[in-house]
Amino acid sequence: MPGRPSLTARRLRVAVELRKMRERAGMTATEAAHTLGTSQGQLSNVESGRFGVSPERVRALARIYSCPDPEFIEALVDMATDRTHGWWESYREVLPSGLLDLAELEHHATAVRTAYTSHMPGLLQTPDHAREIFRHIIPAPTPPEIEHRVSHRIKRQGQLYGTSPTPYRTVVHEAALHMGVGGRAVARAQLQHLLDMGAQDHITIRVLPFGIGAFPGSGQSINYLCGPVPQLDTAQLDQFHGPVLLDAEAHLQKYRRLLDIVETTALTPEKSLDLVHSIAQNI
Repeated sequence: MPGRPSLTARRLRVAVELRKMRERAGMTATEAAHTLGTSQGQLSNVESGRFGVSPERVRALARIYSCPDPEFIEALVDMATDRTHGWWESYREVLPSGLLDLAELEHHATAVRTAYTSHMPGLLQTPDHAREIFRHIIPAPTPPEIEHRVSHRIKRQGQLYGTSPTPYRTVVHEAALHMGVGGRAVARAQLQHLLDMGAQDHITIRVLPFGIGAFPGSGQSINYLCGPVPQLDTAQLDQFHGPVLLDAEAHLQKYRRLLDIVETTALTPEKSLDLVHSIAQNI
């Protein structure tokens, strides 16, 4: 079993899914290792992500655990063998690992869904808007740290461009449109950017107007990253101390349902862009 130098979000997910597969089969690590013909210690290293795992080993474990889902198994194989050295790795020494994990998951996502109540979606922020947001981080970052964060955020947005852009759906509360981050010129440019991006076929922007009242998930920002199969989706929540990744099936079902409800509650995409345009004209 080959080792690996760094534990990325996707490779850790493979380890977690292999452990969950074993637990669903009702086998202990000792029993599984004996059946596989390896040691319990080696299997524990695989399940913790300390060791890499080959395609043959993933498939062998799936057979031992009687996993009935070939599509899920092959998705795990692809994740286990991915050796992509993504652009985000160049930030490993200057940014928190949670931001690198988010960029990696977004890069591989088959679709992205988000909901924001008081902030603009990160994937739709202009550089000036993002820069102003980062200036207010506590503890205060240095100017170079701010620029690292801005460039990282803008590079994340690359998935929304090109010949095969990632489908993107977001719901933004009207409050975020009125925040006026960075002053009049920056705020107006940010709203115009929303209008430009919302005109793209693969991007859907919906707005929750002030008059909507209470709604599920209010006060919480949600990123939902769709994997190659639903079992490998990831929900990401913004917390004061950094991004939190959730992958338990109960969590995934909860946030899929929450996003469905919020999208249904929000204005249509056409009315949403009309509202953004109206606010921009009055800044």
